Amino acid sequence: MIRGKIIKISGPAVIAGGMTGAKMNDIVRVGNLGLIGEIIRLDRDTAFIQVYEDTSGLFVGEPVESTAEPLVVELGPGLLGGIFDGIQRPLDEIEKQSGFWMARGLIVNRLGREKTWHFSPRVKKGDTVQGGDTLGEVKETGVFLHKIMAPPGIRGVVKEVKKGEFKVEDTVVSLEDGQQLSMMQKWPVRRPRPLKKKLPPDEPFITGQRVFDLLFPIALGGNAIVPGGFGTGKTVVEQTLAKYCNADILVYVGCGERGNEITDVLTEFPHLEDPKTGGPLMSRTILVVNTSNMPIAAREASIYTGTTLAEYYRDMGYNVALMADSTSRWAEALREISSRLEEMPGEEGFPTYLATRLASFYERSGRVECLGEPGRRGSVTIVGAVSPPGGDFSEPVTQHSMRVSGAFWALDAHLAYRRHFPAINWHKSYTLYYQPMKDWYLKNVNHQWDNLRTQMLQIQQKDAELQEVVQLVGPDALQDSERLVLESARMLRDGFLQQHAFSPVDASCSLNKQYKMLNVFILFHEKCKKEIEAGIPVTTLLHLPVREGISRLKEIPEERFDEHYARLEEEIKEVFENLHKPELTGVNDGAADKGI
Repeated sequence: MIRGKIIKISGPAVIAGGMTGAKMNDIVRVGNLGLIGEIIRLDRDTAFIQVYEDTSGLFVGEPVESTAEPLVVELGPGLLGGIFDGIQRPLDEIEKQSGFWMARGLIVNRLGREKTWHFSPRVKKGDTVQGGDTLGEVKETGVFLHKIMAPPGIRGVVKEVKKGEFKVEDTVVSLEDGQQLSMMQKWPVRRPRPLKKKLPPDEPFITGQRVFDLLFPIALGGNAIVPGGFGTGKTVVEQTLAKYCNADILVYVGCGERGNEITDVLTEFPHLEDPKTGGPLMSRTILVVNTSNMPIAAREASIYTGTTLAEYYRDMGYNVALMADSTSRWAEALREISSRLEEMPGEEGFPTYLATRLASFYERSGRVECLGEPGRRGSVTIVGAVSPPGGDFSEPVTQHSMRVSGAFWALDAHLAYRRHFPAINWHKSYTLYYQPMKDWYLKNVNHQWDNLRTQMLQIQQKDAELQEVVQLVGPDALQDSERLVLESARMLRDGFLQQHAFSPVDASCSLNKQYKMLNVFILFHEKCKKEIEAGIPVTTLLHLPVREGISRLKEIPEERFDEHYARLEEEIKEVFENLHKPELTGVNDGAADKGI
């Protein structure tokens, strides 16, 4: 047993002497209260410790005891639907033991030890098993099957297999060499879980948000950052993605966010209906929360805790979405701990290893072939919110994140102030994933997907160029073709890119609906363009009543959309065929609104 004494205290950082034999990243118990901490630097027999709890009341000379184990999470049935703090302590268990206020030094089991689970084996006596192999299955929540896997590094011949009701610590598989395997395994949070190989990013992570799925998509197993100043909608974007994305499992990490935002998540998520199963969304969600007033060291650990939980379900063959809100608060925790340890500061006071830490976090995303048999594929998709002070994208956290992320979804304060949500700036944002995934869209949605996307981008780009002229001379000085571009871009912004996160109809949009909506917008633009070339004034075209039906397409429910789309497409063609017949121009006025 390694025991030392506190020789210095500086906020969340504690320095202990007499720690000969301790290792980097060992978990220690600090002081008479037994606060949980982690060794982050060693100098001979002196250990530098980041403490995951409030250090007020500690005194120099109090004992420090090493557990000789790194920070680990417990993995097994019972994780889904759970609400944990930054080091995977379940908040409901903490409340039972300490009441409304969290007691310091409290030891609680990460997974419940009393609940029993029905284990259905998938191996038999005499089978050879190794790390990653599926030993059996447990129905964890509703219809969700939790695969009980052999821990990485295990190999042997099955001697005995049990079936029935067991607790997570009970032995369910015995090997001939004496190893006893239970339904629970442990894993160090700072070490990525092993895999066979990573797969190319050729399938999309579908979000249900038109601005992301069409313009700036990310791959299944990709990563993206969402930077934006205060009030631009970062948290709403992440919560919307969590509700409507095509992931099987959701891991939401509230890292250093305001308590009221985390409270909204904790109260809202248990009552949300899962659009996939019809049950509660929490049945496939894990929440890791660490508010801004909680100890900063636990904030730093919460990102790794959430990532390890996501990798565990990835190894079962599921697609997992990890929402980190926000990585800026995590970086601020790194900066404070670094300053307490008197390390050499880098840009804006952040530690010099900030870029390395960010890269190691985002690199844990990916779509992979999992270890073990039967063969399976899973993915972890990471979306990290970034909170640059004053919305300054040139600050270090945003810049370092841009270098390692595959998509950049830039939130714009001006759009947010105009009530345009999601407030994504389509001129600053970009994605590196579209080209590898283009064939998927052409095959699974429509062969015209890429052409429509290109036309839309061209309209938005031309609009940005014309806006500078408009600011000088006004729109009336432009040619009719240029005024059409301005109006088409406005229609696309308001009728397509803008999306109501709290509307039961418009909160999520399928790829089929996205394609057909855009097809109608582009169809109207192209027909207007031809008529202007034929001499029809742009004012005449902008007063066509069919425009109202086009602008309200997003209000049409999915189950009635195809029928409405076909009728509207025919009406557009008919209106332009009759455009040169004044007596027939208004024959179908308002027809586009039928069925709305």
